[in-house]
Amino acid sequence: MRNRYLDLLRFLAIVRVVVYHVTGWASLTLLFPAMSVMFALAGSLMAASLHRSGPTAVGRRLRRLLPSLWVVAAIFVPAMLLTGMPLTPKVLLWLFPVADPPANHWGALALSPIWYLRDYLWFVLASPVALWLFRRFPLPTLLAPYCLLLAIQMGVYQNPPQVLREFGLYFGAWLLGFAHQAGMLRRLANRVLVPIVLVLAAAGGAWILTHPGPRGYDLNDNPLGNALWSAAFILVALGRAPSTAAWVDRSALFGRAVTVLNRRALTVYLWHMAFVVALTPLVDVVGWSHQDPLGLAIRVALVFLLVGVVTALFGWVEDVAAQRPSELIPGGRRRPPVPAGRQHAESRSGGEHDPTGRPAAADVSGPAVGPGNEGDRPPVGAGRSAGTSAAREPERREEAVPGQRGRGGGVSAR
Repeated sequence: MRNRYLDLLRFLAIVRVVVYHVTGWASLTLLFPAMSVMFALAGSLMAASLHRSGPTAVGRRLRRLLPSLWVVAAIFVPAMLLTGMPLTPKVLLWLFPVADPPANHWGALALSPIWYLRDYLWFVLASPVALWLFRRFPLPTLLAPYCLLLAIQMGVYQNPPQVLREFGLYFGAWLLGFAHQAGMLRRLANRVLVPIVLVLAAAGGAWILTHPGPRGYDLNDNPLGNALWSAAFILVALGRAPSTAAWVDRSALFGRAVTVLNRRALTVYLWHMAFVVALTPLVDVVGWSHQDPLGLAIRVALVFLLVGVVTALFGWVEDVAAQRPSELIPGGRRRPPVPAGRQHAESRSGGEHDPTGRPAAADVSGPAVGPGNEGDRPPVGAGRSAGTSAAREPERREEAVPGQRGRGGGVSAR
């Protein structure tokens, strides 16, 4: 049985991502650092898969990740080629995005969430070695990404490659997922956990306050503050996670919504930004201000509605990739009750069982997209020349928020 608390965290992360990209409210990144949470959940799931299956879990994870991307590529890549994107061998990166796949001026923004899949792919490929190191040297391995990020931000390591920037920023959250799966976070006594959380939150908060970015106190403009603040959040969210959250299903409607967004997390994440971009011109057409509460609420509702339509059309791809029966709207079948002791064990691993009651396959949990892993990487802004990548600039963290006004009155690319 899926741990409903972890499902709830992923649900909140996905909702936060969409709402942030419509509204541009920087405060949301502080209240819920969704991308780091999604990477932590993904790391926990990856560690559980490696524990069960060994290195073959990497192939299973990629099988779960890539088909939904291929659906997006099958639709958007021809459209971008017809609107000016040059046909080069780099187009093949849409099949296996170990680097930024190419995009044209409009595709760079609409498809900016691809950065998350790129980072996810890197982290999955690195996980067998990382888990081996973590089991033997847990604390040094856990601290290594944060030390790397600190060296980059302090100027000790200048001009690092993008892959190292990404590992410095988010791989620490992934390794905290390893610690969660191993039960290390739960075993931390309050006298140890609380001071660590307070120090991380204070250091991260101080850095954020003294180093505001172009969008103010937005974590996506502040890598070091992001990493420290998010680590404190994850230590609390996972370190004191309940063994279950049965109350999620007390409301059938809410429980079903949590299930649907978890089973369709990747589809929602990949498609939502295209609709955010498409609906942004409505603001000027209708005459709303970009911070009009009614206009924002309507745009959020419309984005979820359109994403729901796409999910109904293509969400079954996630079922096929997971080798489970396809469902138009997931969660229609009742799960059998699970003994309390087993629920407690699964709360650390994120494991689940098939809704039919059959034992789960070795790797049944999907990518923890929120991302979701907030989809937190700022995109290449609209208006960039053909051939730009869908996620290029090293310091951006979430996709650009269409409709967010810059100082000159134009739409900000960040």
